[in-house]
Amino acid sequence: MKRYVIIGNGAAGAAAVGEIRSRDGNCSITVFSREEHPHYYRPRLPDYIAREAELADFTMHAGDWYESRGVDLRLGESVTSIDPKAGEVHTQKSGTFAYDGLLVASGSSGFLPPVDGSDKAGVFTLRTFSDAASIRDAAGKTGVAVLVGGGLLGLETARALCGLGISVEVLERSERILSRQLDGESSLVLQRKLEGMGLSFRLGAKVSGIVGGNSVHAVALEDGSEIECGLVIFSAGVRPNLELAASAGVELGRAIKVDKHMATGVPGIWAAGDCIEFEGSVCGLWTVAMEQGSVAGSCMAGDLKSHVHSEPPVSLKVAGVDLVAAGEIDAGKAGDLKVFASGDVYRRIVLEGDVIKGMIFLGPTAGAYECAAAMNGRRRLGTLADGLGRGDFDFSALAG
Repeated sequence: MKRYVIIGNGAAGAAAVGEIRSRDGNCSITVFSREEHPHYYRPRLPDYIAREAELADFTMHAGDWYESRGVDLRLGESVTSIDPKAGEVHTQKSGTFAYDGLLVASGSSGFLPPVDGSDKAGVFTLRTFSDAASIRDAAGKTGVAVLVGGGLLGLETARALCGLGISVEVLERSERILSRQLDGESSLVLQRKLEGMGLSFRLGAKVSGIVGGNSVHAVALEDGSEIECGLVIFSAGVRPNLELAASAGVELGRAIKVDKHMATGVPGIWAAGDCIEFEGSVCGLWTVAMEQGSVAGSCMAGDLKSHVHSEPPVSLKVAGVDLVAAGEIDAGKAGDLKVFASGDVYRRIVLEGDVIKGMIFLGPTAGAYECAAAMNGRRRLGTLADGLGRGDFDFSALAG
């Protein structure tokens, strides 16, 4: 009987469980998770903060899902090290577990910049349900919050707090919000939409410290000003959890390097999800992590499948705002732009010849996913490319 050990119970780890069990009904599968809760849909954490959902509403696999598949799920327990020569993992509570196949799906952690005072009560990052629960509790004790970072998760979290009646100021080091996903024009359109919902923005702002005694009283900026608040959330990106991989001697770059089968190069060890680097890219998207975990699980069970790099679209999950973006939005490297703008509607499609390289849909997003599929398929559009800037363009034609 083969023994499989999976470190991490997020999108990649849970997907791997299903693939392994569907191919091997007699193996043992042990899953270790540092979190106390079964697999849940992490993108809905802002909904929990906003009191629009409870954990049960976005739990994807409850305990009976694991039981029905014969999975030994060990919540609240960390793996402390990996011994690839012995084929063993060492755990925090339960000792040593032998494996024939090991998946490292250790994910990533919210990045807390080295700012003076960031250890004070009332300062958070948002990555886990435990983080969300702590933020929701703290939000009930203050009327003013500062959110550092104008990325996707940061804006969704800011809107969640605003919906609770809290005054929220978003600080962004860049001169525009969502600078990785949007160009200047669409960023400004989006900012105006969010301001209309009650959010405030301070662009080009750099935090110098957190002011207060044991708990936060204000955020100090490098320009000498301060913003009084009772809650600070840093949304400054994530960092892959690489400590275990390092202990196993796998090759690291920006994250754990893997091949198209999610193999690390160390016999018996695969990796998937936010902690991996594939073809020079660290993706960090839920749908990609699921696909990588599925590929890893299949390969671990002897059914070789391959992961293909793609640029899945990202969207902003804020009620009243429709935004989908993907790919390369910098036209400096491409040959052509197709832009349609009218009021709150903005579309920008970047072409290289007649091949789509990037896209922004803000406002009605009908056609965005057809556009993204054509981009990822590197489909040559021929004369269709000429009409992409028209307001009435029929994007269903891209599916042909």
